[in-house]
Amino acid sequence: MLHRILAKSRYLMLIAVIGSFAASVTLLIYGALETITTIAYTTTGAISSENSKKLILSCVEVVDLFLLATVFYITALGLYELFIDDRIKVPIWLEIHTIDDLKTKLTSVIVVVLSVLFLAEVVRWNGATNILPLGASIALVIASLTYFLSSHVVKKPKSD
Repeated sequence: MLHRILAKSRYLMLIAVIGSFAASVTLLIYGALETITTIAYTTTGAISSENSKKLILSCVEVVDLFLLATVFYITALGLYELFIDDRIKVPIWLEIHTIDDLKTKLTSVIVVVLSVLFLAEVVRWNGATNILPLGASIALVIASLTYFLSSHVVKKPKSD
């Protein structure tokens, strides 16, 4: 009986799958609306260096939204593949067979998200504040994640 309960309990992960997927869709829609708003603002605003800086910042923030949507999508897809059904058709680079595969894919996207976040701060930077601590912190996190990924690489045995 316990075996049957535990076997069926994997479907509880659908809560995480649906929640992650909903978060992804929400961020994608919000990112699309922000893109439309940015384009509308650009076509009505005067051309100036200040407006171009605002445009760049807005575009970077939209990319950040899309990257976060990607994180949630990969999470939903990965959890679904791991716990529910691994026969879902995805590109080979998005196949997830182990929790390490999921962690690797998520970590890679997180590195890009952190980089885009720092880029947004650089564009927003007015020269008055010190952004070096933020940059150093992000660099330290990226270095740690890179070390984490490289130390968990599973080497396949050589075939004779």
